[in-house]
Amino acid sequence: MTEEALDVIVVGSCMTDLVSQAPRLPKAGETIHGHKFFIGFGGKGANQCIQAARLGAKTAMVCKVGKDFFGDNYIQNFKDNGVHTDFVGQSSGSATGAASIIVNSAGENAIVIVAGANMLLGSEELQKALPAISHAKVLVCQLEISPQTSLQALRLAQKNGVKTIFNPAPAIPDLDPDFYRVSDVFCCNESEAELLVGSPVANVEEANQAGQELLKRGCGSVIITLGSQGCVVVKTQESISKHVPPTPVMAVDTTGAGDSFIGALAFYMAHYPTMILEEMAHRANQVAGRSVQAAGTQTSYPFRDDLSAELF
Repeated sequence: MTEEALDVIVVGSCMTDLVSQAPRLPKAGETIHGHKFFIGFGGKGANQCIQAARLGAKTAMVCKVGKDFFGDNYIQNFKDNGVHTDFVGQSSGSATGAASIIVNSAGENAIVIVAGANMLLGSEELQKALPAISHAKVLVCQLEISPQTSLQALRLAQKNGVKTIFNPAPAIPDLDPDFYRVSDVFCCNESEAELLVGSPVANVEEANQAGQELLKRGCGSVIITLGSQGCVVVKTQESISKHVPPTPVMAVDTTGAGDSFIGALAFYMAHYPTMILEEMAHRANQVAGRSVQAAGTQTSYPFRDDLSAELF
């Protein structure tokens, strides 16, 4: 497998989602009745990888799961979605990561994650995957694994001329400054941008300012997603930020929409390398917009055939 060039490699997390749907989110100390429960596949890294694969990218996942029921199921899920699993490790020392998710009737969510085996992913696994990483078109990382592992993966990719997308999520305030310098595309949502720049990011104008600040730290370009307000794209070679408006949709469940966006962005960067970034963001917005119209995380991610031919 390492001999054939991959489109997208994701180094990141796998989580088993334990999802409860309820009329509203409970207050502290409160027990409420939900009306539906299901178990799904999640984790930012795996989500992004599976969305890219469903659009037609040749993908591989570099990750760690437990030697348990959830871990076995996750490996099968990758295979079912056409993701290469040569670099999915299983650990007996820690359980597969899990996320407890509550979704209210407005589609808003509250999430608690326990990283488990995700935190055991390190240099050894990256070295094993290096032949594949060095020949990939795009590498994607986030922060649901050890930040140092993500940083090392991004450095390896950059050294080998592989395009990088970094998603600083879940956001940490003391982000290593090197992350900016190894990110061809630094892609975050409004709350992550707010934490990183230390000022409010609630609208397009504030996102423009935050994007310019992040750009000064060394990124190739910055995308700040703003949910129902679309996203803002800022590039080093252009002084003006570009607002990419959304396509209005009726949201059923927003869980994993940001990951759908990033997976789609990785697909477009790999398949249409000469396309301008705003157009890639516009198309990725359309893909993510489709995902919020169905319940669940990966269950809501569209396949290529579900989408308008114009997107390809």
